[in-house]
Amino acid sequence: MATIWKLDPTHSELTFKVKHLMISNVKGEFTKFDATIEGEKFEDSTISATVQTASVFTNNEERDGHLQSADFFEVENYPEMKFSSTSITKESEDEFKLTGDLTIKGTTKTITLDVDFGGYMTDPYGNQKAGFSIEGKLNRKDFGLNWNAALETGGVLVSDEVKLAAELQFVKEKA
Repeated sequence: MATIWKLDPTHSELTFKVKHLMISNVKGEFTKFDATIEGEKFEDSTISATVQTASVFTNNEERDGHLQSADFFEVENYPEMKFSSTSITKESEDEFKLTGDLTIKGTTKTITLDVDFGGYMTDPYGNQKAGFSIEGKLNRKDFGLNWNAALETGGVLVSDEVKLAAELQFVKEKA
């Protein structure tokens, strides 16, 4: 039977940054998401994740509402984003390339993420934990997140490139 690692949501975060007015980044996060790793060795595992699109949070209620609308995530018709790994390549002792299929608004594209493996640790309650830092980027227009506004001075209000980051802690299921 495969080893199962479940996300520890109280010690995990999923964030993003996107350029606004072409001069600074706006940060946001998804507050409701889940992930599972199946396998003993990370590079031989399969990873799946689901993100609740309505949980987008940028610390601005009006902007969050806009992101939830048909201009962006269209949460009523597409309540979830999904990721499913297709390969994990070991680059060094604690660095990996995670490639998989990301589905947003019914569009699936392959993305590759940089993974830093933080290691294993047993918590004070006897649970075995594993920690990962993940970074990557995507073009939001590849997934139908096309809304934008041209600026009088040239450029656009929101950049196409979105930088992703995650700090994830998993707990090994007990047999």
